Amino acid sequence: MARMKFICDAERCIECNGCVTACKNEHEVPWGVNRRRVVTLNDGVPGEKSISVACMHCSDAPCMAVCPVNCFYRTDEGVVLHDKDVCIGCGYCSYACPFGAPQFPSQGTFGVRGKMDKCTFCAGGPEANGSQAEFEKYGRNRLAEGKLPVCAEMCSTKALIAGDGDVVADILRNRVLRRGKGAEVWGWGTAYGSKQAGQPGAATPTGAKS
Repeated sequence: MARMKFICDAERCIECNGCVTACKNEHEVPWGVNRRRVVTLNDGVPGEKSISVACMHCSDAPCMAVCPVNCFYRTDEGVVLHDKDVCIGCGYCSYACPFGAPQFPSQGTFGVRGKMDKCTFCAGGPEANGSQAEFEKYGRNRLAEGKLPVCAEMCSTKALIAGDGDVVADILRNRVLRRGKGAEVWGWGTAYGSKQAGQPGAATPTGAKS
């Protein structure tokens, strides 16, 4: 059985937020809730990197461990989902999750969180697949339709990939092997040879002293 996972390639992400917009539009996510967001590190300085973040559907999910009412469950494909009819809005999952995936509606009385919402890997919820009740609570069930999550399908640079964990890991591994590491990512080896400047064995320009 496939284990569904997300991987975001930070070397390809251009911070366009297309994944965020696609998710909100596909599932009609309520105002104030973002199932997916783009985080940028070292914004505006050399070495800046962006990455798309949502629920990672952990194999050992901390949200499941701390939920006092056991509203979380895992599907046969390894997708971590939750039952909003069971959720009491205590917020324990929000504190436990290292990715900030659990979200709570912004509207409502101060101090009252309401039902938790998060990325479902476009796999719906406990209601019947494709039903109106499922869509209203959890959004569209694309997995039941044989499709991948809309955020990954809409990524213009294919930085965000989703599917069987073994398959997406192989895709990223092959990318890394092709493009190398360090300065080689940006084509240094193509422009100046396979060796990076300043490293032992690097080609010395004609007329220059070694």
